Order: sequence, then structure tokens, then C-alpha cells
Amino acid sequence: MKKGLLAIALFCLIGCVSAQDIQLVPPTKTGGKPLMEALSERQSHRSFEQKDLPAQTLSDLLWAAYGFNREGLRTVASSQNKQEIDLYVVLSNGVYLYDAKDNVLKLMIEGDQRAALGQPNISENAALSLVYVANIDKASNREAGFIDSGLIAQNVYLYCASAGLGTVARGSFKRPDLHTALKLTDQQEITFVQPVGYIK
Repeated sequence: MKKGLLAIALFCLIGCVSAQDIQLVPPTKTGGKPLMEALSERQSHRSFEQKDLPAQTLSDLLWAAYGFNREGLRTVASSQNKQEIDLYVVLSNGVYLYDAKDNVLKLMIEGDQRAALGQPNISENAALSLVYVANIDKASNREAGFIDSGLIAQNVYLYCASAGLGTVARGSFKRPDLHTALKLTDQQEITFVQPVGYIK
């Protein structure tokens, strides 16, 4: 009887645990494969193992993608240094916004939103999907958001090639559905999504 009550109590406790902000470990800014080797191995992958990234790998990936490598400036260029892109990270338990200054993933939406990404054979097997969101009111022009997203995506490709991960830039998804799922405003536009994970 006591064991049964204990099991129920533990089940209730686990059920009450909700997603929350994720404090990332400091990124490692040295090492990795030489640039020419990473360029040689850069390619798209669409088949992933269902396996989470270690904490250090997650932090390194996000820093390489869109972190700050000097005061106020990022690892990628942006038109007129507007830095108009928001980098959303879709995990199985929620949607997070990458805050590079505080090195934290801020919980935006709790719960599994991966269905809104489309192509479940890709998005539901990848460790995570990056969603690039351009803030139109902040950008120098509408096209800049797409160009700057491409610069970030290439950093992700090169990091993945260096770290033995796979990725693919995807433009084929239902923008209205994903826009609604992420609760974006009319001044925000999704440019594309990019799943990342271990290659199957």
C-alpha cells in the first residue's frame, strides 16, 4: 500500500514539473576541425537519430550560430548591424528564444510544437530545430532578414561539420501554421527552419 502511494506521489510530482528557462554552460570557443576540413565536409543531412545534444554541444552550437564574439557584435554579419534576427530553438518540451547576451534559452511556449514544423520524419527525429525569425520593424529592409538568416545558417552548417552533426536548411513548411504556433506578431517573419541532430 505504501509503495503504491509513493508511486502515485512521484507520478504527480513528475507531472507537475514544467519546462523552464535553460541556463546554458559557457561555450567553448577553441578547437574543432580546421576551416578547410569543415568546408570540405559541409553537406545537408535529412536523417537523424532521436538523441539529445549534450549541454556543451548545445551551447557551442548556438554561440557559433549567433553568439557574441566581441563587445556588441556577433559571430555573423548583419545588414547595417541591425541584428534583426531572433533565433528560436524548438525542443520536444517547448519553444525557446536564444538570448546570447545572458547565454540562456528563454522559454516562450511550453509543450511539443514540432508538428508545426512539418516534415515530421525530419523535425521529430532531430535533436532540435532552429527557427529564424526576422523582425521587420528592426531590419534595414525586408530582404536583409533572409540574407542574414543565410549567414547564420552557414555558421550552423560549419559547426555541424566540425562537431560530427547533421543539419539541413528547410524552406518547405507552412508559414502561417508555424507563425501561429510560435505566437509571432505581424512584424515578425519566419525566413526558414534548420533541424540539427546526430546523423542516422
